[in-house]
Amino acid sequence: MHLFLTNKTSPRLSIDRWGLAAFLIAAVVIVPLGVVLSSVFSAHDDVWAHLIETTLAGILINTFWLTLGVAIGTSVLGVSLAWLTAATDFPGRRFFDWALMLPMAIPSYVTAFVAIGLLDFSGPLQTVLRLWLGKDGFWFPEIRSRGGVILVMTLTLYPYVYLLARNAFLTQGRRALEAAQSLGASRLSGFFRVALPMARPWIVGGVMLALMETLSDFGAVSIFNYDTFATAIYQAWFGFFSVSAASQLASFLVLLVFILLLLEQKLTARTRYTSTSLTTRQGDRIQLKGMTRWFAVMIAFSVFLIAFIVPVTQLLIWSVSIAGEDFDARYFVYLGHSLSLGGGAALMTVAAVLILVYSQRLRPTVMIRVLVRISTLGYALPGSVLAVGIFIPFAWLDHQTMTYLDRPFILKGTVAAMLLAYLVRFLAVAYHPVQSVIKRISQHIDESAQNLGCSGIEMLRRVHLPMMRSGVLTALVLVFVDVMKEMPITLMMRPFGWDTLAIRIYEMTSEGEWERAALPAIAIVLAGLIPVFLLARDRERGF
Repeated sequence: MHLFLTNKTSPRLSIDRWGLAAFLIAAVVIVPLGVVLSSVFSAHDDVWAHLIETTLAGILINTFWLTLGVAIGTSVLGVSLAWLTAATDFPGRRFFDWALMLPMAIPSYVTAFVAIGLLDFSGPLQTVLRLWLGKDGFWFPEIRSRGGVILVMTLTLYPYVYLLARNAFLTQGRRALEAAQSLGASRLSGFFRVALPMARPWIVGGVMLALMETLSDFGAVSIFNYDTFATAIYQAWFGFFSVSAASQLASFLVLLVFILLLLEQKLTARTRYTSTSLTTRQGDRIQLKGMTRWFAVMIAFSVFLIAFIVPVTQLLIWSVSIAGEDFDARYFVYLGHSLSLGGGAALMTVAAVLILVYSQRLRPTVMIRVLVRISTLGYALPGSVLAVGIFIPFAWLDHQTMTYLDRPFILKGTVAAMLLAYLVRFLAVAYHPVQSVIKRISQHIDESAQNLGCSGIEMLRRVHLPMMRSGVLTALVLVFVDVMKEMPITLMMRPFGWDTLAIRIYEMTSEGEWERAALPAIAIVLAGLIPVFLLARDRERGF
């Protein structure tokens, strides 16, 4: 125990223990990834051959068009809204600045079933139109289509691009555009030739985040019956009962994610931009006048209305209409399971992140930085991939220990396995807020604490944690809410009978019971608003 309390008596061993802890955390991330990738070289079974002959081509085509459509949609919507709120001034700009982030609180699968419930042939909108115009008096686009999936995913994921692009435009300010205009460029030409290229790294980063979320999405595409790799993995596992086929499909999905990461690195590798203190202030904004300002209001309000107000209002209407006959003691069980999983995963993940950031602070070597980088790769992996990658080694361990303990299924299909998958998936989510606050703590404080005989765990507990409180609380909230919304891991790895709010939504939407899915959905949306408000508050403080 003394080894953790002082660096003066045994510094090498104290630091090495932190490094060993970081190595173990990185191993937890790399093992499921290695298990999935190793399946590429395994022999094809009959199920895999069947998938190749029947559905694989369709899955590839669907995935390509979905990612392309979401990339275009989130780019156009996110960049245009970011430019309006960051570089221009119009009525209601301060409100829309944070309100346009609120769709991030709604899971994509919730927006999906609300859209189908409202816009499907039997939905209220088409029903009213048929009464007014007659059965043959109007044409309405089919919501259960590729375009419908792309629209829903775009409305859910554009805030990723909006947030990063807005930050980029804020650091440019009006003066960058004025510099272009002084060289003969028009305002429109200056935007495309100066502002947009300067913001490219941030825009690319936001689009890549949106695309990784698109590839990992299971709930929305399954509601639309739109087959992608995520749904194919689930079908191979639970439809054909073939873990090997699911693993091979997961390996292809991992390769797609890696291709996206390499593409992002290539697009931003040679770009170097430095801040010139041209941060946009109120006086620097472009003052929109005449009809242009009201056109900007219309665009911002339309997106806010369609992406947030309409879904939340419809959920509330359905919840009120069904609460009397559907709400019972089961919902307290669902809520209890969701809260316990979210709380347990948040505590585990933040504890692991504290080990990573503290080991990096004590020993900022290349090896530690590499281990930290590996540990935060999990967020780029879809939940279905992690479920497969953790299930296989756990099944192997169960098989190995069954002879000695005479108890099969010790690890797989347990809450512990789910929590481990959440840990791997959301380490990156918790890492960034904690790392950002610990960087603000001067090394002189560490030296002063060590001179007073405080080091190691004791210094972390008594000195750093109180100073890192905001970052730690933010990390806890972000992981908690992400676990509440997460569907593939929970659906594929939960123990028998361990249903959550997200599982309840999946079961009801699978049967077309949109109203009965509204109660758990509104609870998840309310929980999702917490990190959005925290993010909006931090942005106000930052700018």
